[in-house]
Amino acid sequence: MSTISYLEAIVIGALQGVSELFPVSSLGHSVLFPALVGGRWATDLSVVGNDSPYLAVLVAMHVATALALVVFFWSDWVRLVGALFGSIRRRRIRTADERLVWLLVLATIPVGLAGLVLEHALRSTLGKPIPAAIFLALNGLVLYAAERMRRGDAAGTAVVADRGAKVADGPAPDTAPDTTADVDADTAADVDPSAPTQIIDMSGQDTVVLSGLVDTLTAGGDADRRLARLSVREAVLIGATQILALLPGISRSGITIVGGLCRGLRHDDAARFAFLLSTPVILAAGVLKVPSLFTPQYHSVLGPALAGSLVAGGCAYLSVRFLTSYFETRTLKPFAIYCLAAGLGSLVYLAG
Repeated sequence: MSTISYLEAIVIGALQGVSELFPVSSLGHSVLFPALVGGRWATDLSVVGNDSPYLAVLVAMHVATALALVVFFWSDWVRLVGALFGSIRRRRIRTADERLVWLLVLATIPVGLAGLVLEHALRSTLGKPIPAAIFLALNGLVLYAAERMRRGDAAGTAVVADRGAKVADGPAPDTAPDTTADVDADTAADVDPSAPTQIIDMSGQDTVVLSGLVDTLTAGGDADRRLARLSVREAVLIGATQILALLPGISRSGITIVGGLCRGLRHDDAARFAFLLSTPVILAAGVLKVPSLFTPQYHSVLGPALAGSLVAGGCAYLSVRFLTSYFETRTLKPFAIYCLAAGLGSLVYLAG
């Protein structure tokens, strides 16, 4: 069985930490980079096969990436986990935080089940350089198409808004639905009328604001309140897009952001939802597989695995810190161009 050097582990750790959160596919890069370097790297760093030491090292790096996300979003996860247990204790969903955390739970289920069933088959079949290059190029096309559709939708919305602004001769029709009709008597009876609480219907369609509070979910508010407006169906569909990331070359964060954009989320909110969604998925997958590192056959790679994981965690933390700011004003287009160029370039080089 081949082994992995410290240099290989550190370089791959940096690559993993960055590419896991940037919408460029960490698995695709983990497959393509060693093949492009060639020589011993191509031999040592192969994800094909259950006994691959490279796969075991990548698992450790994934755990480090997930831990970096936990650290970055620590206060958010503390708040959301508290909201989860609070809603379980009360058997009701009363706040935006409680609704959001349940949306995250439900949205994680599809990819969790698919990963258990499909991960090995897809990795062993497609975890080779040529398929990875093809899927990386397709990832670029998907990112670019999503931005084009997003821009078209924004232009259409602007035209409708401009036309609507010109209609000022008569009062606007009263078409607002009566959202209070959907609150049952039991729920209303349990609410302290003086408490600043929002009762949120899990259908995602209606929000009741008590005691004359401003509906911050509609008016804007912070990112989590906007995300809490997603319906269950929308959240699950966005979460299910992560299944495509089982294909080497398709980015987990990228395809999830695309899913969010298609449901009308802003770029920064879609990125935040993607990062929050990926944290439990990456961590759970790593925790399930990381014990394999401590079997006798992998003792020789424990040191490199630790070194690479530390680098991966540090790079992941810096990446998420950069990307959360980047997506406040920027788009997926640069990553789309990169993936398309890198995928097609790798395909030409490897097939030549």
